[in-house]
Amino acid sequence: MATNPSVPLQPSQPVQMSQQPEALSEGQRLIGTFFSPSKSFADLRRNASWWAPFLIIAIVSVSFISVVDQKVGFRKVVENLIQLEPKQAERVDRIPADQREAVMQRQATITKFISYAVPLIALVIYAVFAALLFGTLKFAASGDLKYKTLFALIVYSRLPLIFGPLLAILSLLAGVSGDGFDLRNPLATNPGYFIGPDGSPVLRALLTPFDVFSLWSLILTAIGISCISKVKRGTAYAVVFGWFAVYVLGAVLLAAATS
Repeated sequence: MATNPSVPLQPSQPVQMSQQPEALSEGQRLIGTFFSPSKSFADLRRNASWWAPFLIIAIVSVSFISVVDQKVGFRKVVENLIQLEPKQAERVDRIPADQREAVMQRQATITKFISYAVPLIALVIYAVFAALLFGTLKFAASGDLKYKTLFALIVYSRLPLIFGPLLAILSLLAGVSGDGFDLRNPLATNPGYFIGPDGSPVLRALLTPFDVFSLWSLILTAIGISCISKVKRGTAYAVVFGWFAVYVLGAVLLAAATS
């Protein structure tokens, strides 16, 4: 049948393209890390910048150390740390009294320097952790991801760790005594906090990593891995907490060797 020339042909309907997710600002990604992590971490595939969360982590870290320096003092910090390590305490006790003060002061200076440098040291730790996860995900889970994106995820997922230092700052400013203050574990957010100098260093090393904020951070890491790669959520959890188990085992063995 002939086509009626008076009736215009209807153009074919265009194929609807899937809409790209809306790009997030740095502020939106920071807030979303706590309230909508999947959306924030998926945005890292578009832009893998990590300076904003790292700047926050660095500021909180330096602020915490500054308050510790003012309210506790690094001489007292070192004394408290030594009490938690029996073998080191024995070595210090064997130092002649006239030399002990110089040794303690030197240790306090070194500890203070390292403490202020923690943000830079943290970057190295983040890079190593990202490399371990990257290798595991690539070769054991066939993950489709880039190292720079995974590194940015590691930095973002460390944000919950700022709450520990912030709460410790508040407690020190409120007048909490520096006696017994543990720079490495200043808050009762893990079972290891409750094991004092007379307790087992091995048990303390076993329980301390099970910290509320640390576990939160690891959960975010697993969520983020599933968002930036084709790895299933369950596999991501297995990889992250598998390496966490290796870390805990290493801490326990080190405590056993030095106590």
